[in-house]
Amino acid sequence: MQAIVSPGKISGTLTPPASKSLMQRACAAALLHHGHTTIYNYGTSQDDKAALRIIEQLGAQVSFAGDSIGINSRGIQPITNTIDCSESGLSARLFIPIAALHHSPIQITGHGSLLTRPFDVYADVLPQLGVQVNGSKLPMTVNGPLQAKDIAIDGSVSSQFLSGLLFAFAYSATAPIVITVNGLNSKPYIDMTLDVLQRFGKQIHHDDYHKFYINPQTVMSGDIEINIEADWSAAANFIVAKAMGKAISINNLSPDSIQADRAILQVVNEQRTTFNFDATDCPDLIPILSVYAAYCSGTSTIQGMNRLVHKESNRVESTTAMLHAFGITYSLQGDRLEIIGGKPLQSCTVNGYNDHRIVMAAAIAALGAAGDVTINDAQAVAKSYPDFFKHLSSLGAKCILKDE
Repeated sequence: MQAIVSPGKISGTLTPPASKSLMQRACAAALLHHGHTTIYNYGTSQDDKAALRIIEQLGAQVSFAGDSIGINSRGIQPITNTIDCSESGLSARLFIPIAALHHSPIQITGHGSLLTRPFDVYADVLPQLGVQVNGSKLPMTVNGPLQAKDIAIDGSVSSQFLSGLLFAFAYSATAPIVITVNGLNSKPYIDMTLDVLQRFGKQIHHDDYHKFYINPQTVMSGDIEINIEADWSAAANFIVAKAMGKAISINNLSPDSIQADRAILQVVNEQRTTFNFDATDCPDLIPILSVYAAYCSGTSTIQGMNRLVHKESNRVESTTAMLHAFGITYSLQGDRLEIIGGKPLQSCTVNGYNDHRIVMAAAIAALGAAGDVTINDAQAVAKSYPDFFKHLSSLGAKCILKDE
């Protein structure tokens, strides 16, 4: 699908979708929980739907009732020997060690770019925990049961591997366990994992994000309710639009959120001053921050580019290709992207690389361009923000969607 976005004024109020990072973690906890979980303000993105399918495949019963989802579970009781993560990297990394808690072989598969992403961390770690592993990319088969014990892992590739192990260990440890993590990135996402586990009665402590201490705990039963707050990653696009001078109000964002992408507030302001920002712990912000930098007068720098290689696209390539298409001057030096802003953005065609974050960033950039901007692979927004173009249009943007 193509989106043709015209420059112009927009105004109005919108409510971002539910946080898919929190939604997927809530699904994982609800599966492992022995009892009933009610999720309010649930997400409807492709990644959220993938997580719900996975927990059903692993034995949970899911029902919809108005604005909530009910999940009944007695732990992992698979109804199939294959779970499908669609294109969700988070779901794959969360549910691989959870599936490995079971005593029978389970294949984890997916689609699109997810099949090219490396899972070497699990290929190395899970055999040390008594799990047979076939493959270091999806499809991957694990055959447990996982035996939780002291272990060391590399946290520099993605914090999601640690999150998956924390869920699995919290529900399987029979003795005190320590996970030692080296080079951990994206610490706010680990805070989110620990927060969700705490809501389900699991207390995990850490020593400055280097050592994580898991103690055996009684399996909590009964009813649990959890509300999914609005997604700061999705809202970041419209926060930048507001800083570009658009009259936008954004509802339901928690000012006390521990979501990593709340860090957008450290950078964006309506004076559009240049900035130097380290996005290592919030790499999903980089595409939209690069757009903001283009509208600032002067030179801005963004660090953390090495975190972008294994996303829906290689976002080092797709982000810089987007900047090039708009005629934005930039330079890439190792982990650092330098952008010279303040010049008009040209009318162009942008390759969306089937990457939701690139498509949304390009659409926001188009609002201030010199002419219409055509964005390919616009359907990719469904991964995290299915109503993105609907919301953009509701604010008064001229946005035409058509088949490519």
